[in-house]
Amino acid sequence: MNAQDESAQVDQIIARARAAQKAYEAKGSQALYDKAALAVGWAIMQPERNRTLAELAVKTTGLGNVPDKITKNHRKTLGLLRDIADAKTHGVVRDDPENGITEIARPLGVVGAVVPSTNPAATPANNIINAVKGGNAIVVAPSPKGVASCETLLSYIHAEFDKLGLDRDLVQMLPSPGSKAKTQRLMETCNRVICTGSQNNVHRAQSCGTPAVAVGAGNVTVIVDETADLAAAAAKITASKTFDNATSCSSENALVVVDAIYNDFLAAMAAEGGALVPADQAHTIIERLWPDGHLNREVIAQDADKMLAALGMADQVPADTKFLAVETDGIGAEHPLSGEKLSRVVALYRARDYEDAAATAARILNYQGAGHSIGLHSARDDRALELGRSIPTCRVIVNQAHCFATGGAFNNGMPFSLSMGCGSWGGNAIDDNLNWKHFVQTTKVIREIPPREPAVEDLFAGYWSEVGQ
Repeated sequence: MNAQDESAQVDQIIARARAAQKAYEAKGSQALYDKAALAVGWAIMQPERNRTLAELAVKTTGLGNVPDKITKNHRKTLGLLRDIADAKTHGVVRDDPENGITEIARPLGVVGAVVPSTNPAATPANNIINAVKGGNAIVVAPSPKGVASCETLLSYIHAEFDKLGLDRDLVQMLPSPGSKAKTQRLMETCNRVICTGSQNNVHRAQSCGTPAVAVGAGNVTVIVDETADLAAAAAKITASKTFDNATSCSSENALVVVDAIYNDFLAAMAAEGGALVPADQAHTIIERLWPDGHLNREVIAQDADKMLAALGMADQVPADTKFLAVETDGIGAEHPLSGEKLSRVVALYRARDYEDAAATAARILNYQGAGHSIGLHSARDDRALELGRSIPTCRVIVNQAHCFATGGAFNNGMPFSLSMGCGSWGGNAIDDNLNWKHFVQTTKVIREIPPREPAVEDLFAGYWSEVGQ
């Protein structure tokens, strides 16, 4: 199929989506939008379907593991449905008589969602739930390896839609085989692009001419200071680093540990299954993790035994090893360990003290991962606030398992999401977790109110008294 035929194919999908969306909006109500969101949620959360999707994802992408995919599909969707349960996305959502303004929620229209292979069911489901909650239609562009999972997910969603009499064209996907031309046409012709995935896709989304919400690169750095509960920190880091074989953009990629507790932390880490690779052996990991300058597919997002075998470490570390911590002090393009590794490998930095740790973390994030998030294991909350004032990041995760906490958790207040905006530091328009608010817009009805015009003297009196007129 040539590019012209591919564009025509996408245009037909968009036309059907527009027709379905207009009808959906015309009969819209909060109750209808809520039921549609629940239908999508149940499509992925129903246990047998969830397992099928998880098994299919691992089989077709070769990334992650089935038990954690099941957990992710369930908890991310459950948390999102909790977050949006009381959200008003239809009709009057705010009335402000004092200022004479009434806000009415309106759909965006047709959302085009570009989604990655790392979460080929959870991320599309998250986007679809938010889209239909806001009265929109949505067309998903999966990665090539994620096509099978997306097709299966949509078949489950359509089965639930049939129960409600909803038009299946509200939720569609680009047909296989995927191509850059099809994705580009989708981005150019929808009403809003939602893009989670490679920075190449993000760049294309943000330059396609359609308003886009995209996310930045992850390269999570976590500081462990001298006041931390080391056993708790090691347990949380291990749980986070190994979850779904480190497919998450919120998985720890660098640990910066202060000198005073460095050896004690290594002992706590070893007790949890984290094996140390000393600095003088780091070159062996680098050579095998980046054999041709690119990440080794036999290592990324693999179970521990496969990862260790591919890195030639199976006989070099304890049998119960869950991840590797590789000592290094290099940061930047010439030091690949300082970047994202998408595997059960973390870079380990030794800092003189907390101030040195914070400076090291800043250098890492300025190289890669600016805007995404930083972690801190510490008993000093003032240090968390200081990081929030000084580090180029949108999130400071305190004393938590990072990959669980960043995208929303039941024990913190962040919105449940699989897509994290990284602000201007990461080249994004948003600094929040992607959520339902990014899938609606509002119309304001503005009425006249009594004038409130200040006297010039009232505004400038303090300024004039300080500097004069």
